[in-house]
Amino acid sequence: MNENDVLAQQFETHRRHLRAVAYRMLGSLTEAEDAVQESWLRLSRTDTDSVENLGGWLTTVVARVCLNMLQSRRSRREEPLDGQVPDPIVTLTDGSSPEQEAVLADSVGLALLVVLGTLTPSERLAVVLHDMFAVPFEDIAPIVERSPAAARQLASRARRRLQGAPVPDTDPVRQRAVVDAFLAAARGGDFDALVAVLDPEVVLRADTGAFPAGASTMVRGAETVAGRVLGFARLARFAHPALVNGTAGVVAISEGQLLSVLGVTIRQGVIVEIDILADRERLAGLVVENLD
Repeated sequence: MNENDVLAQQFETHRRHLRAVAYRMLGSLTEAEDAVQESWLRLSRTDTDSVENLGGWLTTVVARVCLNMLQSRRSRREEPLDGQVPDPIVTLTDGSSPEQEAVLADSVGLALLVVLGTLTPSERLAVVLHDMFAVPFEDIAPIVERSPAAARQLASRARRRLQGAPVPDTDPVRQRAVVDAFLAAARGGDFDALVAVLDPEVVLRADTGAFPAGASTMVRGAETVAGRVLGFARLARFAHPALVNGTAGVVAISEGQLLSVLGVTIRQGVIVEIDILADRERLAGLVVENLD
């Protein structure tokens, strides 16, 4: 085994962590994989003799890559003002296998990802690295080219924005009961029953691919959202229960083809946010176990 093989093995032990960092930074599974791959390329071109903490070094590298990607995305004005539907992490089973558990462990709530998407790139990096991965501000500061105190302020501003993200119900039984009631109402075209499982101020985001890449439409209010959901009723007969970012959700599948993914955020027994991804191009990039 040569030196490069040894380095590759060491990198693989950190891949899952790097993917989790990149996904939270970017909200895109494809871009997260690109960022992880770029971090490997940079590692393979680096003399690692002076690297004392490879995991920390790689975390810094992937964070820099993600920061550059976010800044480039922002300069191209690809970030919608009201947020976009992030790439969901989907499994059709209960997540009981080690592989499924590893994938779900990398997930984070869609509602939180949406709010993260409204932050500036530097704010997002600071709060993700510090609050989610315990990276000290002294290590974050050089990445954002600020002092440690300024990096702390970035994270503080981000936290204030994140306080607006709904705190979801984490009980899987209650989650599934609400989603099942929602799905039954959609299948039956029952407008009143749909409204009953929606918070009065519920928000629905949908990316159908009908707009520029990454753009999502947003509507608010129980009656408006119920009407929009009934517009997707033709997909209800293809619906199957799934875990979407670790919580109860729905996927529509026909003849082995993924038609849509619906993730929900539930609080106090009603749905407060719905995220629908039906863009064929983006769906094609998702990996869903047991799709057939």
